[in-house]
Amino acid sequence: MSSQTTSSTWVNTNHPTPAGRPPASQVGVVGWLRTNLFNGFFNSILTIITLIVAYFVVTGAVRWLFNAYWAPVWANRKLFAVGPYPVDQLWQPALVLFMVTLLFGLSAGRWGSFLRSLAIGLGALLGVLALLPLGTQAQLVMAVALGLLIVGFVIGLRVAIGSRWLVLAWLISMPVTAVLLKGGIDLQRIGITWSFAPFVNPGLYGGLMLTMILAVVGITLSFPLGVLLALGRRSKLPVIHYFSITYIEVIRGVPLITILFLAMAMLPLFLPKGWDSPSGLVRVLTAITLFSAAYLAENVRGGLQALPKGQYEAADALGLRGWHKLRFIILPQALTKVIPAMVGQFIGLFKDTSLAALVGLLELVGVARAVIQQPEWLGVPGGVAKEVYIFVAFVFFIFSFGMSFASRKLETRLGVGKR
Repeated sequence: MSSQTTSSTWVNTNHPTPAGRPPASQVGVVGWLRTNLFNGFFNSILTIITLIVAYFVVTGAVRWLFNAYWAPVWANRKLFAVGPYPVDQLWQPALVLFMVTLLFGLSAGRWGSFLRSLAIGLGALLGVLALLPLGTQAQLVMAVALGLLIVGFVIGLRVAIGSRWLVLAWLISMPVTAVLLKGGIDLQRIGITWSFAPFVNPGLYGGLMLTMILAVVGITLSFPLGVLLALGRRSKLPVIHYFSITYIEVIRGVPLITILFLAMAMLPLFLPKGWDSPSGLVRVLTAITLFSAAYLAENVRGGLQALPKGQYEAADALGLRGWHKLRFIILPQALTKVIPAMVGQFIGLFKDTSLAALVGLLELVGVARAVIQQPEWLGVPGGVAKEVYIFVAFVFFIFSFGMSFASRKLETRLGVGKR
């Protein structure tokens, strides 16, 4: 009997009973709900209250969305896109769009990663705009832009384009954009005047086009200036050190709207005698660039201070000096550490372009104010301000979310915050 018992125990030990399936209430959708939403009395009550509130909010928002009066937005879609830009010269912004989408496709194909994700989002947006009944010409422009984006992406995948050439192309695209939108080059002071179309006054730029110009140029110019100010604040040369500190602290202590008004009133005073007075667009771009550079300088300085001292010593040990030390060792690591802060600053700058409406520029918010005051909408019951401003807020959200999404993709690629 003892031997039989021992043998039975040995068999049971080496051949355990197969595990059964977990209860249906602990797996699948039911299990997730019980674990995350109904795992206790108070959590269950809170979940039910939240669902009730969400139901009323969502149903009310959807009901209002379908019953809202969107005619002002649709009737003024050209104003929201390019402002009062001359209708017979809209082919010039179209050329700019073609150039940018082609470069974007090339960059996405060549560099991939988060740019590829942004290219997909941009392609989807262009596809939707091409299908909307915006008019035959507008739909054709969006379709061609989408085609150029795809062609550029394919070329970027198959052709080994040097990164330096792509960066140079992006830098050249900025003055080319200015020439295309202006209609030529008008530098009478140095005797250079050439036009391929009637000149367009920068005061006629507006809508989303003007918002993008203010944001892109402001970000592009303020970034290197902010890096220089951050390096200058850590410089051992007293003149550079104290100048950088004074600039950063003074600009950060003044609101942007004050800088805008000062630029509109005082910028011509700092120009050489005899120079033409700059346009309102140039004044606002100057103010936005100088303002954003001070905040970017502090973000970059935080990244520089976060680097261990050993990194500087390692660069010295490798024999690197000056620019090479900053380019290959210090700045790549410092800028990587402050990507979230810098992107947050860029998003803030994009939204701060709305303040340009207070100094006379018709960017998105300025166009919205003008649309609300149009006589044909003054008799609408309840007004049209809600619909117009919600549309503008949605446009700002789309681009801000795009920058945030690109930032997360870049952080994932570079391993920011991971050991």
